[in-house]
Amino acid sequence: MSIEYVVVSEGEQDEPIELPTEEDGSLLLSTISAQFAGASGLKYRAGGRLRGLRLTEDRVLPPAEGWAAHRYFCAFPRTDAPSPTPRPRCSDLIVLGLPWKTGEEAVRDYFAAFGDLLMVQVKRDAKTGLSKGFGFIKFADYEAQLRALGRRHMIDGRWCDVRIPNSKDGGSAAHRKVFVGRCTESLTADDLREYFGAFGQVTDVFVPKPFRAFSFVTFLDPEVAQSLCGQDHIIKGVSVNISTASPKRERGARSQLLGWGLLEGGAPRVYSWPPDAWQHSAHSAHSTAPPDAKLYLKYE
Repeated sequence: MSIEYVVVSEGEQDEPIELPTEEDGSLLLSTISAQFAGASGLKYRAGGRLRGLRLTEDRVLPPAEGWAAHRYFCAFPRTDAPSPTPRPRCSDLIVLGLPWKTGEEAVRDYFAAFGDLLMVQVKRDAKTGLSKGFGFIKFADYEAQLRALGRRHMIDGRWCDVRIPNSKDGGSAAHRKVFVGRCTESLTADDLREYFGAFGQVTDVFVPKPFRAFSFVTFLDPEVAQSLCGQDHIIKGVSVNISTASPKRERGARSQLLGWGLLEGGAPRVYSWPPDAWQHSAHSAHSTAPPDAKLYLKYE
């Protein structure tokens, strides 16, 4: 086959140059890149759409209709492609509430259903050798870790919880935990878990008993928890406020009474004022609140 010249340009609107083909009718990629540095192939427009040419052993093959049917321009590797997201690393997980009789083999057999395990350890008393009622596990796959964190576990007839220890990935529990104020007794732990699960993985929900008009929700990702702070949310018709869950000693020193909740016709109605608009101190609020008022505390 005689040598043929192919009309090629760097871009679709750029001035073209003619490049020689080989005797077999192909165009060497080295011939293209010698004129257009970084080019990785050729493409052309047909019927309003772009089409690429096949590349075999560093040779660009002509289209079925031949080189002369089209004008070609260079294809370049994408440089704006997003870098791959680093794969999250698995954490050591603490398993709480293990029965005293449960050993490492039973723990491994149970959690193997979620994924491959790298480590299983049941903590035991150094003197007696008896289980302390908790242990640690670590998965090989991050998705397996998420599945285990997203539910409670029945192990040897007892409910157990799986959590990320405070000192491990995600920072301290305080950074992953939020305070949910203005709760009503109609809001259950399942209601809170279902609602906040839409924002991120929820690892724990605590509703105090007896009822105290607040709850705590702990997320797997501390960024999710912090992004919700300072917001009001409506959960099953109840307006709740989200704030940072401060450590107990800080919370006790900085707590402020911002309002009270009233029960009118059996339905909760919550009032809230900013600190500078509150007309009564926490000590006098009991005497000035309406007789059916139910006091609540929101911690800043």
